[in-house]
Amino acid sequence: MTAVDLRLIDADQPAEVVARLWRTLDAEERARAVRADAVRRSRFTVVRGAVRELVAERLGIRPAEVVWRRGRHGKPEPVGAGGLRVNWSAAESLAVLALAEGRAVGVDVERLREARLAERMAARWFPFEEARFVAEAAEPAERAARFTVLWCRREACVKAYGGRLVQALGVSVAGPSPLSVADPGPLGAGPVGLRDVSVPEQYRAAVALLGDCPDQVNSLAWSAS
Repeated sequence: MTAVDLRLIDADQPAEVVARLWRTLDAEERARAVRADAVRRSRFTVVRGAVRELVAERLGIRPAEVVWRRGRHGKPEPVGAGGLRVNWSAAESLAVLALAEGRAVGVDVERLREARLAERMAARWFPFEEARFVAEAAEPAERAARFTVLWCRREACVKAYGGRLVQALGVSVAGPSPLSVADPGPLGAGPVGLRDVSVPEQYRAAVALLGDCPDQVNSLAWSAS
């Protein structure tokens, strides 16, 4: 059985939690955090610190001992993780971490886009059938939801391969979840399996796993305690 573990991270945490997680970050992460405004700095610290805690728990080390290496286009993976593969995504106050054994994984979470912007972006960037699927929705909220689902699936694919978004713009990711994309085009050899992820209603999310679709997705909320 191929399983993916997902952890939903609430990035809005009390000051004492932020301070605790700050101590686990490395120099590069702290440098990125201090360049942001107060709200974004706090959320960034929580997300990166929570990711470190969750990865460290799987590896049997301390959070501060997690070391990241980056792929060709910047995808981070933990050093010395054996077969553990990870990926995460954040949007405003919500982040999602995906962990899988032995197969590359990608995850994306997005806040729902405004309907008119969603329709314009779909018309510009999506394959024709997907753009039409977005535009044909009767209600603005449904157009926004359709666009955001497709965007999350596409981003998750890109992140699973460690590629660039431009490589996936012509790849169709439409259809009921779960689905298998046999030919991911410039991203690499297929197939790649996709599943939509249950998240709070103002967001949409998807997870991608190289190879067949995951048989099981285990989704839990991260606890700051």
